[in-house]
Amino acid sequence: MGDKKRKAPLVEDTKARVLFETETSLEAEEKADYPSAGTNSIYSAILSRNEAVKDAKRLKTFLELRDKYVKKNVVFEDPLFPANDSSLFYSHKPAMKFEWKRPSEICENPQFIIDGAKRTDICQGELGDCWLLAAIACLTVNEKLLYRVIPPDQSFTDNYAGIFHFQFWRYGEWIDVIVDDRIPTCNNHLVFTKSFRKNEFWSALLEKAYAKLHGSYEALKGGNTLEAMEDFTGGVTEFFDLPEAPKELYSIMRKALERGSLMGCSIDALSATEQETRTDQGLVRGHAYSIIGLAECDGVEKDTTIRLIRLRNPWGWVLWKGPWSANSTEWSTISIADKDNLIKQTVQESEFWMSFADFTRNFTKLEMCNLTPDALGCDERQSWTVSVNEGRWVRGSSAGGCRNFPQTFWTNPQYRLQLYEDDDDPEDGQAACTVVVALMQKGRRMQRHQGAKFLTIGFSIYEVLMCGQNQHLQKDFFLYTASKAKCKTYINLREVTERVHLPQGEYAIIPTTFEPHQDGEFILRVFSEKKSTSEKKKEKPIVFVSDRARANKEIEHDGIEGEKKTKKKPKRKLLQPEEETEEEKHFRAIYQKVAGEDMQICANELRTIMRNVLAKHNEMKTEGFSLETCRSMIALMDTDGTGKLNLQEFKHLWKKIKEWQLIFRRYDENKTGCVSSFEMRNAVNDAGFHLNKQLYDIIAMRYADEHLNIDFDSYICCFVRLEGMFRAFNAFDKDGDGIIKLNVLEWLQLTVYS
Repeated sequence: MGDKKRKAPLVEDTKARVLFETETSLEAEEKADYPSAGTNSIYSAILSRNEAVKDAKRLKTFLELRDKYVKKNVVFEDPLFPANDSSLFYSHKPAMKFEWKRPSEICENPQFIIDGAKRTDICQGELGDCWLLAAIACLTVNEKLLYRVIPPDQSFTDNYAGIFHFQFWRYGEWIDVIVDDRIPTCNNHLVFTKSFRKNEFWSALLEKAYAKLHGSYEALKGGNTLEAMEDFTGGVTEFFDLPEAPKELYSIMRKALERGSLMGCSIDALSATEQETRTDQGLVRGHAYSIIGLAECDGVEKDTTIRLIRLRNPWGWVLWKGPWSANSTEWSTISIADKDNLIKQTVQESEFWMSFADFTRNFTKLEMCNLTPDALGCDERQSWTVSVNEGRWVRGSSAGGCRNFPQTFWTNPQYRLQLYEDDDDPEDGQAACTVVVALMQKGRRMQRHQGAKFLTIGFSIYEVLMCGQNQHLQKDFFLYTASKAKCKTYINLREVTERVHLPQGEYAIIPTTFEPHQDGEFILRVFSEKKSTSEKKKEKPIVFVSDRARANKEIEHDGIEGEKKTKKKPKRKLLQPEEETEEEKHFRAIYQKVAGEDMQICANELRTIMRNVLAKHNEMKTEGFSLETCRSMIALMDTDGTGKLNLQEFKHLWKKIKEWQLIFRRYDENKTGCVSSFEMRNAVNDAGFHLNKQLYDIIAMRYADEHLNIDFDSYICCFVRLEGMFRAFNAFDKDGDGIIKLNVLEWLQLTVYS
């Protein structure tokens, strides 16, 4: 073995791309200077997640609330999204004087929807949310989808109580968002989204509900159309760089439109030093457009076919001055019948046609939201199986970054995927399983007021040859194993999606941020054409090899969960005073010098003794233990409930510390006196504690410093408390079934003295 040459680690270069959000408004707006992303701790994420959208559960259902206020003859005022500046902006005060008014205070005969909800009902105001309005315009094309988001049984006449509701898909489930009908105005005009009809208000109230979903109107400034499309449909998004688009793009888009997919497009904004926001032909950079339709026309010239695309500007008017604009000569190249048919489909004020070739030349981004991830390369719908997993990246524990960071990449969450059947009609005639993987980060837009931005995210897929052994893959596996598939690039979008083709087998999906040490929550969706399973790597049961077990037998773990080996433990002779080792004599001398007449030591005295003992061990780079660690040590070893240690208890404690110190040195590779928080899970396992992912995350947050290192004092404190808690649990677990029942005083007894 020693003569064999070790394989060199594989190098997989992972690249990231940063996208700028589309946020053009009717008036020039200054970009807010956002600080770097906030800490987003695990606890604050749990406490604040979806806080603004819980009203459907907290305040009963929409119908119950509406009927209650109708009966009282009182109009509803939303306490969770108040009509004040806090619901408008979080980074600055309003530049104008806003007045919140109900529609009946703005005009006569207000209506929710007039003659159906149409894309002409959406005109952008002074908020940079063109990306949202482009998605709403796409939504109006599909009536079934539209009325899923905008329940139609609402009006300003029948059962009116100033309360409305809208439904959005949110991280795997549909939620109901309730709002009152007070809308921001200035000089009696709507400031934000409005309809071209002065007395129609569904689009303004939809925008308000979406603002509530994210915490404020300002949170909607700047975004990608895909994000809103997904919230309106629960579909799966795809992103195309038009300069690198596939040759069959027109066919992909045509089939997507036929299946009800939503599409939007935009042109990348220029750098901050270049002020021009429009192209020579009138298109606006950094602005979102809706894609409404496609058309193929026979040209006047023989055997010619002309491909056209129809776009809509959320501003409500057309700026396109190029070929196929309203009065261009290109219309003479197709038949009069085709021309009349195309013009009939077009809303002249806000929609325009251009050739498909001009579209791919002028625009840089295409965003598509498929209602299902049906393969766009075939003509028939397919049946898909879907699995949804939620997870979290925690700094110092499970936020390992991409493959460019091999020392921490392995600590990222891992999800197993088993593929059992090949596709019915595989591409290129080669047997394979088609899988669509969609990784979505959660809650970032709602945390904008804390400085959060979208993280740059992506994923890799590895084949796992050890089928059935559902363990967390370790560092060496990734150092010497190449990925089977991965996302094309890491990108700062809410969701990254990739369609891959894999042979039957078992795989591990590794979702990551591009940089390590970035906190965040995510949802991982996996779609497959045939039978498959996708689930998080199963956690080992929480196990500790306790002293009570060691009293009867010595337990050796062979590294495979659930398998243990036992062997008889030889009887140990009790040491007589004359048989003491030199170290034990040294202990006794120090102990007797510090201990009082009762021959017991308190936490302060233990701290002094430990400092003296550790001074004799140069291999331990530590200044001793903190008073809090010493208190935990006493709680662990105190067998008589005095809150102090006698000599035998102290000896037992020192033996424990020496065992744990050997493990510490194993992972302190640089001899700095610290171990990386990422390596802590291995150290904990080596000490006999088998925990779940959540506990590893908590250990990293509780004991790691700002550099994600754990010093010897914190390391020992962690082990002391783990062993103490396991011992206490075992004391309450009378029948050994791993379940205990405690009242509040017993719970406090278990946790306070630790």
